[in-house]
Amino acid sequence: MQFRKFGKQNWNVSVLGFGCMRLPTTDGNPVSAVIDEPESIRMIRRAIDRGVNYIDTAYPYHGGNSERVTGKALEDGYRRKVRLATKSPTWFIRKPEDFDLLLNEQLVKLGTDHIDCYMLHGLDRDLWRDVVLRFGLLERAEAAVRDGRIGHVGFSFHDSYDIFREIVDGYGKWDFCQIQYNFMDTVNQAGTRGLRYGAARGMAVVVMEPLLGGRLARPPAPLLRVLEESGVRKTLAELALQWIWNQPEVSVALSGMSTMAQVEENLDSADRSAVGSLTADESGVIDLLRDKYREKMKIPCTGCGYCLPCPNGVDIPRNFQLYNDGSVHEDMGFVRSVFARFVPEGERAGACVQCRTCEDKCPQKIRISEWMPDVQSVLGEGKPYKS
Repeated sequence: MQFRKFGKQNWNVSVLGFGCMRLPTTDGNPVSAVIDEPESIRMIRRAIDRGVNYIDTAYPYHGGNSERVTGKALEDGYRRKVRLATKSPTWFIRKPEDFDLLLNEQLVKLGTDHIDCYMLHGLDRDLWRDVVLRFGLLERAEAAVRDGRIGHVGFSFHDSYDIFREIVDGYGKWDFCQIQYNFMDTVNQAGTRGLRYGAARGMAVVVMEPLLGGRLARPPAPLLRVLEESGVRKTLAELALQWIWNQPEVSVALSGMSTMAQVEENLDSADRSAVGSLTADESGVIDLLRDKYREKMKIPCTGCGYCLPCPNGVDIPRNFQLYNDGSVHEDMGFVRSVFARFVPEGERAGACVQCRTCEDKCPQKIRISEWMPDVQSVLGEGKPYKS
């Protein structure tokens, strides 16, 4: 196993972390609450035995059962071998006291008296301003550090780069952040700029979704042929992970592994990782694949956010991103589930009233109001894409 500094902290983290959001289940639903506990425990312990020392879970994963099963996996002496990370479900917090109630519940579920790396979960503009700052959660977290329940304070993130900077600059004591990052998300959300901005300020940067929930490891047939014809003898999963590890600003990449075969493959890949390890041919293949993926995008939205705020509350870039994801990765079931779960009804394309205010501000000159009904029909109603 290879290791890197965890930001400014005086300890090293394995380049591969075990993400406990996609543990094996017994009902075939990869995110259901019915976890295959014996196999999950076996997989987590196998990863730790081979050097993984960072285990990541969260309050809502697997219907609330991930933390409980993760705690079981860390029994029998495994807890002292790892840094345990979980997250405060900020969207459940309605008053300051809720932070401690939830934290204490998580400690019980995890079977531990402290959480090494504790995050404010899924921060965006509204959660940062209306929950974290409004309810003084940073002060609550600092108190938990002082009494030993938390080791390091960080946040996970899903919003634009500008909001990422606002959050980073809004608190001078962040130890780490967690961002979605992969070779397709270089300009989405925090992106490469966010990776470098956080690292330059001494924060450890934890990468989630290095394979976009596994979709980058399962490319459509035309893109798989691009890899096969390139002469590069690595799987796309390994290429995508090595692309992440090639960057010195990355502290640890999380992988949500569902089978022991995935665990072994990712462990072997991590053993081979290093900054500057990608060859010119491998980098060229990734660039070509990125271009081919983007050619499959239906809407030429870059996620810049100039169209916002929408007078009616529609999150235009988020709707377009999910619509494009479904087209690019040919995985509409997953995208529709994300749309239903994570995009509030008032922010969905269906709330568009075709006022066209956004269109005057769009640098790509996208006819946003004309796209919105189709986005809603595809993502919200399950209808096929228009040709």
